[in-house]
Amino acid sequence: MDLEELSLTGRVAVVTGGSRGIGRATVELLAQLGAKVVINYSNDDDAAAEVLAIVSAAGGEAFSFKANIAKVDEAERLLNATLERFKRVDIIVCNAGIWEGAAVEQISEAMWDQTMDINLKGAWTVCRAAVPILKKQRSGKIVLVTSTAGQRGEAGYSNYAASKGGLIAFTKSLGSELGEWGINVNAVAPGWVDTDMTEDALGDREQRQAIASAIPIGAIATPEDIAGPIAFLCTQWSRHITGEILNVNGGAVLCG
Repeated sequence: MDLEELSLTGRVAVVTGGSRGIGRATVELLAQLGAKVVINYSNDDDAAAEVLAIVSAAGGEAFSFKANIAKVDEAERLLNATLERFKRVDIIVCNAGIWEGAAVEQISEAMWDQTMDINLKGAWTVCRAAVPILKKQRSGKIVLVTSTAGQRGEAGYSNYAASKGGLIAFTKSLGSELGEWGINVNAVAPGWVDTDMTEDALGDREQRQAIASAIPIGAIATPEDIAGPIAFLCTQWSRHITGEILNVNGGAVLCG
C-alpha cells in the first residue's frame, strides 16, 4: 500500500453539521490530511467561526456555509458555493443530525418530521446535489454518519432509530448504484460518543459509568474516535469498499 494514498491534498470535502461534535473533529482531521473543507452548519455562527479559525491557524483552507440541508434548494446552494470557491467536489460527509425522542405515542408529528428532515432527508438532498458533480468527475467518496440505533433500535427514540436505519439502507442502495461511476458510498455507525448532543445523558456521573461499563472496551468514544474511520473511508485506501457500514462502537453492537 502506498502511504501517499492516505493524503487528501487537492481534494475538496463538504461536511454537513461541521461546526460541532463528530463533524467538527472530521473537518479538522480532513484539513490536516490536506483537504480543502467546506463547513456546513445551520445555526451556530460562533461555533462555525471557531472551527474555521482552527483550520486556518493550522495552515488549512476552508470556508463555512450556513444552510438548512433539509431543503433541496439549500443543499443545492451549498454545493454550488463549493464549486464556485474550489471548482470541484471530491468528498461528501453527511453528518448533520439531531437526537430527540419520546415514547412512541408521545412523539409529535413535528418531532418526527424534524428528525427525518435533518437526519435522513438532509443526507438525500446533499447527495442529490453532489452526485451529478461526482459522476462528471467519475470519482468521489460519500460517507454517511448513522448509528447503532439504526441497527438494533433504541427504546424511547424510535424516530431517531428509524432515521438512522434509513441511512443504512440509503448507503447500501447508493453503494450499488454509484459504483460504476467510481464513487464509493459508505457509512460509519457510532455508538455512544461524548458530544454536546449526548451531554444530558452523559452528564450524570453514575449513568455515564453505567453506559461505559456496558461497552466491551469500557470507554465512551470521543469525536476524534469517529473522525478517524470517517477519514479512512475518504482516502484511496478504501477504494474497494462500498455499501459498507463501519461500526465504531467499542464492541457494543456486533453486526455480522
